[in-house]
Amino acid sequence: MDQRKNDLHQWLSQHLNYQVTSLKPASADASFRRYFRAVTDHGTFVVMDAPPEKEDCKPFIDSATSLSKLGVHTPEIIAHDLSLGFIVLEDLGDRTYLNELEHNPAELYSNAIDALLKIQSGAIGDSSEAPPNYSGAMLIDEMSLFNHWFINKHLGKTIHEPSFAVWLHTQQFLASECLKQPQVWVHRDYHSRNLMITESNSPGVIDFQDMVIGPIGYDLASIFKDCYIEWPRDRQQEWLDEYRVKAIAAFQLPSFSLATLTRWVDLAGLQRHLKVLGIFCRLNYRDGKANYLNDLPLVAKYCLEVLNIYPELAVFKDHFEDHIQAAL
Repeated sequence: MDQRKNDLHQWLSQHLNYQVTSLKPASADASFRRYFRAVTDHGTFVVMDAPPEKEDCKPFIDSATSLSKLGVHTPEIIAHDLSLGFIVLEDLGDRTYLNELEHNPAELYSNAIDALLKIQSGAIGDSSEAPPNYSGAMLIDEMSLFNHWFINKHLGKTIHEPSFAVWLHTQQFLASECLKQPQVWVHRDYHSRNLMITESNSPGVIDFQDMVIGPIGYDLASIFKDCYIEWPRDRQQEWLDEYRVKAIAAFQLPSFSLATLTRWVDLAGLQRHLKVLGIFCRLNYRDGKANYLNDLPLVAKYCLEVLNIYPELAVFKDHFEDHIQAAL
């Protein structure tokens, strides 16, 4: 018996006066949240089930409000009950970027760049609605997932000296490099599963509740070094240059080169992908979501690619290359 699903059905019926004819799973999520597509006499909606003891819905509502004011197409919030952890959302459909990118990547990514610029523009001027800062401590704490869940739990190994000292230095280096970049609003999971093709103001953007103010290269790494679909590096460069031209104009930034932007994306991306190696293993061992292990090889490939480019990472590469290769 799925008690929360029953409670959700009852809440929709009694508190919103919706006659529910169907309540079926709408999408998977790498968290404790679940999403259902509810067919009712008032229309079709997506309903979030976020157990309040495990998930806080307030950041989702706050972020949705802030992003909507910036012109980002987030799902409209129809109703919510934070004490129960239920939110009724506009149904953006089921056409994810991941399922359709191969047919028309140029147009879709151009639209995604435009939407990303809207998100990042939140950092312009003072805002009482600004998300928290992506602090150095937070960046380092995230990378600890690589050690705990990937190295220790998945590979069954322990990092000893001198490798551990190298690991600590690399975390500090990557966090420092992220903090040196221009700081913008960061979605933190801006990729093909979280972008929806919609009839107007496409893409629709979801899963934005963990927004922060952080490095300009982070979301670019999320989308062009996507953990679920791979593009050749020269294609990535074309899209990064399109972003670069638009960003300089939109934010009136001092001109920066494609090489500079590429470095920002590569190093922010390495921080992200080391973290993701840990997250995908945690999703398997802690949460029973084994399908994420299928995505480890691509994430490891992104890590090794960057380690082979930057001399500053040569020592880390020497100590950890075999470990990361194991994910392939």
